[in-house]
Amino acid sequence: MIAHSVAWIRRRPLVAYVGLAFAITWILIAPLALHAPISPQWHALGALGPALAALGVTWAISGRRGLAALGRRLIPKHLGPLWLSIALFSPLLLFGVAMLALRVAGQPWPNFSLLSSAEYASFAWIGSTLLAAASYGICEEIGWRGFALPRLQQGRGALAATLLLALFWALWHIPMFFYRFEFGTAQVVGFFISLVAGAIWLTFLYNSTSGSIFAVAAWHTVWNIVNIVGLLIAVDVVSLMSALVIVAAVVIVLVWRPTRLATTRKVTLSDLEPA
Repeated sequence: MIAHSVAWIRRRPLVAYVGLAFAITWILIAPLALHAPISPQWHALGALGPALAALGVTWAISGRRGLAALGRRLIPKHLGPLWLSIALFSPLLLFGVAMLALRVAGQPWPNFSLLSSAEYASFAWIGSTLLAAASYGICEEIGWRGFALPRLQQGRGALAATLLLALFWALWHIPMFFYRFEFGTAQVVGFFISLVAGAIWLTFLYNSTSGSIFAVAAWHTVWNIVNIVGLLIAVDVVSLMSALVIVAAVVIVLVWRPTRLATTRKVTLSDLEPA
């Protein structure tokens, strides 16, 4: 039974990965989607789906060598200072640019004093916020970019692979619309457009850093933190940040071409085979 399952996974690793990522996450967050009396912090467990699926399928395909190769891409030691800075600080830069642009347009500065209230300055809120931001930033990228993207880019252009990945990524979020996001046509369309733009940017970052999971995980984590804080103090700033990412995605496609979406070349499975 186990041997047959492993053989099937080796023949269809992407199908196995997507199925496991969906199943694990959807099962874990089902209590929230069904409005069970459970802490909202349970949401952080949903991040485990992409990571556990990637680790499980990698083990089935190539064992410890594959897991070690995946782990090495989580270490930033080969990441240059420019890309390290982009990964860590560009979400903060986007927030600053959006904030200044809205101020020039006549809007007031964000009310940062809200963050000093007893609710948001508490250890519990800060801890749960950082946990959710980091868990999704890291675990999603181990799976979506670390495992799935190089396989999707094998034999496809980078943009085509990214759009396919974005579709899976969007569908994976479906249960969250029942407890975390607004469930309406306009919100769903806006969410999908922003997600596609974010996927293009993350493909560009991943490919340009030779497949660094650390780079995309760091960016995703910081982006999550900035968005959580931004939604509390300045929703318009967050909306403009998303618009700026959409503009960046269009520029990336035009300048760095749909075939590679990178300053160098796209990263495919053949570039990441374990030694």
